[in-house]
Amino acid sequence: MKVNRLFTPLALLVGAAMSLFSCEKKQEVVTKNEISEETIGQISALGFSAKDAQKVDGGVLVEGDIVLTNEMLNSTPDYSMMRVGEDEQYRTTNLVTGLPRNITIRVSSTLPSAYVTATDELVRRYNAQNLRITFTRVASTSSANITLTKSPSGAGYLASAGFPSGGNPYSQVLVNSTALGTANASTYLATVLAHEVGHCIGFRHTDYMSRQYSCGGSAVNEGASTVGAILIPGTPSGPDPSSWMLACIGSGANRPFNTNDRTALNYVY
Repeated sequence: MKVNRLFTPLALLVGAAMSLFSCEKKQEVVTKNEISEETIGQISALGFSAKDAQKVDGGVLVEGDIVLTNEMLNSTPDYSMMRVGEDEQYRTTNLVTGLPRNITIRVSSTLPSAYVTATDELVRRYNAQNLRITFTRVASTSSANITLTKSPSGAGYLASAGFPSGGNPYSQVLVNSTALGTANASTYLATVLAHEVGHCIGFRHTDYMSRQYSCGGSAVNEGASTVGAILIPGTPSGPDPSSWMLACIGSGANRPFNTNDRTALNYVY
């Protein structure tokens, strides 16, 4: 099975089709050495790994698909984690507030129609959980809380997002539709977009403590800093191989919410 790094730095699109898949934030080709020691310290202080961090518009890209804005880098928010079994489900304390609340999502005209189909499916998946947060797809730019739009030309990632700020969801998901294509809209593409929306409302990667679990290769801990962990009652102690927030996913795979995902979602929202 081809493993897509849904959610780590990806080789740039040069020539042949890519074998790795990443949901990294707004990043055109940049030099990793541009990250200063001060910024590396800020990233670590927030509980994230600075490994392979890259500058992007308005902040830095870490852990493959997560954007830490300049505002977040200069703050000291209290990040915490939510654990599901040995492969943990994590959240930040930057969550969407004002619950119950409906979050509106717009699909930009820069994306093919398959992404409308995929968005409708991700909306259905979330809304079926009967959470205090619901989703609606809208057409108007002015009424959208989250906009899905095409990534810059030549981007070296497949999709990207950030975390909530000020009680509001992260406002943008960049999608490299050229690399992702349009096949399997209601399964694979919906899974990719649901993962990114998961970041937008405050979730981190399920295999945060060891990306090797879903990505293969050497073990990589995304960094825990001094943050705490909350074990969700009633979740299993074994691995969770099908979570929608795992860092990597097989090409064309489908990951609707599993039992642990539903527990995590209901715990937070």
